[in-house]
Amino acid sequence: MKRVNVILSFVNHYKYLIVIVGGFLVVGVLDENSFMKRVQLEWQISDLKEDINKYKSLNEINTKKLRELKRNPSAIKKIARENYFMKADDEDIFVLSDDPKTEQPQSTNEATQ
Repeated sequence: MKRVNVILSFVNHYKYLIVIVGGFLVVGVLDENSFMKRVQLEWQISDLKEDINKYKSLNEINTKKLRELKRNPSAIKKIARENYFMKADDEDIFVLSDDPKTEQPQSTNEATQ
């Protein structure tokens, strides 16, 4: 009984502080519309805005390429040659790679000779 009286006197003495701290916890952390949730949503909005800007620039680039293809028939040949390695009958294609060459291990017959 003595402990209950101590707890009740503590709560009675600090009731406004307890209510304020509880309110801040609910509004700041626990609620569906909490401050933390709002910050997370702001970060998500900024990421999505960056994606929008990226896709707008890609759209502009692709629109320019499409206009060029519609205006200039030789652009189709250029794209076919660069991207799809197509060639005319009198041409040869050389594909150069920047990939590092991996060395293959020598067989035991070649090492002993």
